[in-house]
Amino acid sequence: MDKLKKVLSGQDAEDRSGLSEVVEASSLSWGTRVKGFIACFAFGILCSLLGTLLLWVPKKGLTLFAVFYTFGNIASIGSTIFLMGPLKQLKRMFEPTRLIATILVLLCFALTLCSAFWWHNKGLALIFCILQSLSLTWYSLSFIPFAR
Repeated sequence: MDKLKKVLSGQDAEDRSGLSEVVEASSLSWGTRVKGFIACFAFGILCSLLGTLLLWVPKKGLTLFAVFYTFGNIASIGSTIFLMGPLKQLKRMFEPTRLIATILVLLCFALTLCSAFWWHNKGLALIFCILQSLSLTWYSLSFIPFAR
């Protein structure tokens, strides 16, 4: 119906960009989007739980925990891309009301992985995992009106 309105009003004559054609060609049905969301979110939870179990592995346990926990959280946040679409997700992530929370979450992700791989500081990795949880909570609350 919207396309018919655009054609009738003369707005459809504009040259379509390559990005809009890709987005339109790769659009998924609602059922497929929900399945993708559930699969990606379940994978994120599985990674986080696996990281918690790997915490008890001698010597490399804390590093494995930090890595799996971070990838699990990235997958969980990424799962909402299936529901909203990638561009809308990015626009909503960087809205002024949640900009600081988004930057803090991304910073915690990066610092957790840096402390695990480059700095080899297990205590710092654990602190960043805790900060990651707190910043993810703040980020999630930013989507609920008046929750912050």
